[in-house]
Amino acid sequence: MNLESQPGESPLPHYLPKGLLAGGESTPHPRLRLHKGFASIYLADKHDIIVYVPPGYDRHPERTYPVLYMQDGQNLFDGRTSFIPGRTWQMREHADAAIEAAEVEPLVIVGIYNAGDRRIEEYTHERDWQMGGGGAEQYGRALTEEILPWIATHYRVRTEREHTGLGGSSLGGLVSLYLGLRYATWFGRLALLSPSVWWNHKSILGYLNERAPEIWDRPRVWLDVGDKEGKKTLHDAEVLNRRLKANHWKPGETLHFEKVHGGAHDETSWSHRVRPMLRFLFPAG
Repeated sequence: MNLESQPGESPLPHYLPKGLLAGGESTPHPRLRLHKGFASIYLADKHDIIVYVPPGYDRHPERTYPVLYMQDGQNLFDGRTSFIPGRTWQMREHADAAIEAAEVEPLVIVGIYNAGDRRIEEYTHERDWQMGGGGAEQYGRALTEEILPWIATHYRVRTEREHTGLGGSSLGGLVSLYLGLRYATWFGRLALLSPSVWWNHKSILGYLNERAPEIWDRPRVWLDVGDKEGKKTLHDAEVLNRRLKANHWKPGETLHFEKVHGGAHDETSWSHRVRPMLRFLFPAG
């Protein structure tokens, strides 16, 4: 992307408002707002962004909300864009039900679509000699320096760390853990569903050990894995849980680990985990 700016001048104000085109396509629900083609100076691909606003958002313009940023945004709400057509996390339905039952604080959920063929590149923190990858640092800069400020400008979200979450599944869970540790002053709540701990010989565990002593306030972590995801995936999640506890995450307070009976590695299974995940990370006051 060719951006013109004066030396020492940030290009962000000149292009961020032009990076998204709201309302260009219909969504499955009026409280889902689709923004097409977010262009980043750090990433090769543009990313669509879909935003869920909670019930009552438009009726209460004075209110601000916590916010959860999610990877693989095309799989969360809209069966037309999901990896397996018609199968989504049903995240709007689960969030609405939890909010209306007073289990969960009303919140905004931002789904960032993945980059397709470059998903592995953006969602991995280190390069694997066989599979490539290693572009999560650039993705993290796009997220923190560009996407978060844009959302804060256009939606009534709270920007404090304790009101800002990050999450995803599989490689999306891996990158959420990595960025949650790297940008611990930005994200106070992490949703790690079936994270790909295995990447590059489980190097994320070493990174956790390195970063944890530097994080003064542990982010609240939801960690889960299905018992039908395979022995290695289950074992890796259990190792991550033990490593978090060894680094002073406290079960029931700053950490919830759940082995989901019958849980598989797919959108249908992850959809069943949305509501309990939201209850733990964003409980109603």
